[in-house]
Amino acid sequence: MEAALPLLDERLILGMRVHATTYADAVSRIAAWALARESRYVCEAPVHMVMESYDCAQYRDVINGADLVTPGGMPIVWMMRSLGVVGQPRVYGPTMMLRVCEYAARTGLKVGLYGGTLSSLAALLRVLEKKYPGINVVYSCAPPFRRLTPVEDERVRQDIEESGAQILFVGLGCPKQERWMAEHKPGIRAVMLGVGAAFDFISETKPQAPPWMQNMGMEWLFRLCSEPRRLWFRYLWHNPRFAALAMTQVAQVSRQSSR
Repeated sequence: MEAALPLLDERLILGMRVHATTYADAVSRIAAWALARESRYVCEAPVHMVMESYDCAQYRDVINGADLVTPGGMPIVWMMRSLGVVGQPRVYGPTMMLRVCEYAARTGLKVGLYGGTLSSLAALLRVLEKKYPGINVVYSCAPPFRRLTPVEDERVRQDIEESGAQILFVGLGCPKQERWMAEHKPGIRAVMLGVGAAFDFISETKPQAPPWMQNMGMEWLFRLCSEPRRLWFRYLWHNPRFAALAMTQVAQVSRQSSR
């Protein structure tokens, strides 16, 4: 399957790899890997992920080891375009999850869900079953917030394997979900997709920024206003540093290309 997939162009944003992909391309790759029961993991990159990667070399290795990294935040999309990827679209976790679910419902691919809370996971299942009749969700688990014991973790791995899930959506939040996916490759023979807050947004247990704010790269402000106590440090620490570092990188690349 992999040999039939063309190589993707990619860029390093502050040292973190991001692929020049689209929704159609991402879905086709995920489907091919899922049909072959390959152990893969896919990351969706917002500013938060880039800055966590910038601050931690070990985490950067996790992201750079992913099979696919999509430009999920608009600032990442703008960086990709600034670094020469003409017309790079956004490939956003919640939307990607819905498109993969739509494909899975049409083709019979088996889907699993790992993350969220019991209430958000139940709401998500209701939404997916209503939106995509016939979708085959064979596994769902809302794990505790603490780290699982080795015995618990092995039980989870076995349950996922025994369910036959070919696609596993992982909604543990960044950076936890990316580390979890890397730790469980190749032990879980499924395509693992880290989709961040998609469980909450799709199930409507948390509000999502309107499209105009998303398109302007202001989704962070909407989320900060919605959950200030939880998110203030993330956005007020990461965003200004990203803006400064990203502008420096673009300027350096521009100088090098003009020589």
